[in-house]
Amino acid sequence: MKLVYAAALLVSGAVMARPAPLVSIPTHDAFFAQIKQHCGKAYEGKVTVDNQGPSAFSDARLIMHVRRCNDQELQIPFHVGKNASRTWIITKTGSGLSLKHDHRHKDGSDDESTMYGGHTVDAGYDNVQSFPADQYSKELFVQRGIPQSVGNTWQMYIYDERFTYRLVREGREFRVDFDLTKPVQAPKAPWGYQD
Repeated sequence: MKLVYAAALLVSGAVMARPAPLVSIPTHDAFFAQIKQHCGKAYEGKVTVDNQGPSAFSDARLIMHVRRCNDQELQIPFHVGKNASRTWIITKTGSGLSLKHDHRHKDGSDDESTMYGGHTVDAGYDNVQSFPADQYSKELFVQRGIPQSVGNTWQMYIYDERFTYRLVREGREFRVDFDLTKPVQAPKAPWGYQD
């Protein structure tokens, strides 16, 4: 009897050790997959809307690099001229998609404003997803003295010929469009990452 009980515990323990499935919906999967198909490639972009410009982005060479990809996460550095401090991280969470902005200093250390972003709150579309600011980001923005950013929503669009990164909030719009028809040489790893 003890042997049967021990075997039952062993079997039940193995079943309980299996991780929960990471569920998703078709529009999130399609959006994620469309970006993932560009893994390893880099593209040049330009600012197409900046209602507070010109800014440091206006004259710099802008490169996005779909650098690292797996089934749950995409890492996309966004190089602004020689500044390699920014990486967009899109993650499947089991309840949607998360977008985070990983900001680093040249020595690889975290910027005081890092990992801000948002999470999808609806299905979105195969080609478009919106990420309203999450609570961590709202508290960070208030702490950093930029409470106007609490209303931020980041949007990403992916089509055959164009990828768009867009920030909107009341009184603010910023947009960069990247040409997916002309890959460029991939830049070096962003600050804090390794090749």
